[in-house]
Amino acid sequence: MSIRVIVADDQEIARTGLRMILDAQPGIEVVGEAGDGQRAVELARRLRPDVCLFDIRMPRLDGIEATRHLAGPDVADPLAVVVITTFDLDEYVYAALRAGARGFLLKDAGPDLLAQAVRAAANGDALIAPNITARLLGAFAGAGPAAPPAQPIEALTGREEQILATVARGRTNSEIAAELHISLSTVKSHIASLMAKLGVRNRVEIAMWAYETNRVKG
Repeated sequence: MSIRVIVADDQEIARTGLRMILDAQPGIEVVGEAGDGQRAVELARRLRPDVCLFDIRMPRLDGIEATRHLAGPDVADPLAVVVITTFDLDEYVYAALRAGARGFLLKDAGPDLLAQAVRAAANGDALIAPNITARLLGAFAGAGPAAPPAQPIEALTGREEQILATVARGRTNSEIAAELHISLSTVKSHIASLMAKLGVRNRVEIAMWAYETNRVKG
């Protein structure tokens, strides 16, 4: 089964380029395009794609608001959204991730990383461009949390601490499985346990918690 994607960008040439890149990837199919955020939300709700690829700056509704409509904390059945932009600004990254995005890439990321982000999002992973991940989470740790980080409702096991560190470094489930020599289903089970124990809703928040508690250094 192909991963079904919709692409939203207010520049037609950008949409065409993204479509060409993704359609050339095995197992990925672009099933719709939108030139503004409102149309993107309507299209996504109708087509229920596996992944939505949204530009940040769009008319009528920007990519962050569109993401919140489709993947925010109040959405009962969220869609996977990857945000892509030319603007390497931390506030955009934060806003996109808080809105529920499963990935954040710059438009110069290249076809391989773009396809990897789409596949990661479709599989329930989160991928942020490595240069952004290191800087963002490092800065987040350097600034220190606004309040003491919440303690887990139950102590983490040794294996969960290992999984925590790999998630914080931006590894996907498949990469974690290979690195720790465990099955993919075991990785998913540990991540679900981490989210429950830490009271977070995605792996990006797992990573932020790891930096807040100095499990991983920026």
